[in-house]
Amino acid sequence: MPADLAVIGLGHLGLPLAQAAVAAGIATLGHDPGPAPGRSPAPWGDPAPPLDTGVLSTAELRRMLATGFTPTADPKGLGRVRTAVICVPAPRGADGSPDLAQVGDAARVLAARLRPHTTVVLESPVPPGTTEDFLLPLLEEGSGLRAGRDFHLAYSPSRIDPGNRDHRYTATPKVIGGLTPACTESAAAFYGRLTDKVVRARGTREAETVQLLETNFRHVNIALVNEMAVLCHDLGVDLWDVVRCAETKPFGFQAFRPGPGVGGHGVPQDLAGPQYAVRPLRMVELAQQVNSQMPRYVIQRAAALLNEHGKSARGARVLLLGVTYKPDVPDQQGSPAQEIATRLMELGASVSYHDPYVPAWSVLDRPVPRADSLYDSAADADLTLLLQHHRTYDLQGLAVKAQLLLDTRGTTPTGSAHRL
Repeated sequence: MPADLAVIGLGHLGLPLAQAAVAAGIATLGHDPGPAPGRSPAPWGDPAPPLDTGVLSTAELRRMLATGFTPTADPKGLGRVRTAVICVPAPRGADGSPDLAQVGDAARVLAARLRPHTTVVLESPVPPGTTEDFLLPLLEEGSGLRAGRDFHLAYSPSRIDPGNRDHRYTATPKVIGGLTPACTESAAAFYGRLTDKVVRARGTREAETVQLLETNFRHVNIALVNEMAVLCHDLGVDLWDVVRCAETKPFGFQAFRPGPGVGGHGVPQDLAGPQYAVRPLRMVELAQQVNSQMPRYVIQRAAALLNEHGKSARGARVLLLGVTYKPDVPDQQGSPAQEIATRLMELGASVSYHDPYVPAWSVLDRPVPRADSLYDSAADADLTLLLQHHRTYDLQGLAVKAQLLLDTRGTTPTGSAHRL
């Protein structure tokens, strides 16, 4: 059966989109040019491209294959679909500016095969103006077609939340901003097949800025509650009780909780740099500084806790629980566990880990011992650090077994562990 949709980029954005499309009965072609760092081999082997199996389980991928999903590294099928969605990464470079190289590569591959009346949508996290100023010229030059006349062009910010069982793809409203009103309607007609609600933005720049606002909203509020965590510890105040009480307010407040750092693929964006003729978002820059200091703060608290119990970080046996960036997913992108483990090793601690989703883990190019028996390892460790609360963890049981337990997520029963 010929594909109706092409998803370009089979990572944390593209695979959930393809999964939702296949579930809606849309024959979907998944295109990825080849291996990328951190990818695992696809369970079905060549000639399909390697997929990011840290996003979906092998069982989910196999179900997709059986119901209309065709992954391929061959781009020839891109010219036979009605809708093409670009979902490749746009990571931040060393200077903080987005690297659009993969977006450009995807555009050139698609443009060479683009046919009239195709709807092209960009979902990659990009700065405002990218769709019109960067993507559009590449598509027009490579295809000889005119955007808004010969083919439709739109932007839609991705709202993927891996592992979230409450807000699934179909129940999450999709924002669409097109180059023209007709472009918006064409993209809205496609996404209307996948989601219960489509929200129309004024244009591509507004839709791109939605992504900017949503991502920065998360980072700024996490930074605020992280600062509150440090303040409350210094004051001898139970922050977790403060948050519990504050979230009962039915207006003007949304609860965020502190943690050992901020991971994930949605990195903060402040539009700093000469390429943007706008004032940088100073609050975002400050939020980055606050959140980036949290792994160091966790180490300070861990060392102080060991000292209080007559032990030194040097030579201490430290067990890290949960090394992924969020609960109940195997994705380690941006997880603070890497920096925390590194700093512990630099202090001379003997580090081991446990994570039901991570069978092997390396830090500083050295394998970290994995705890096979969770409770025995917690009992043997001088300090157990809970970095991520997976559902499989019995925190009450762990609190009883562990010699010292530092909970950076505030999920252990009150009084049973030391909290961040």
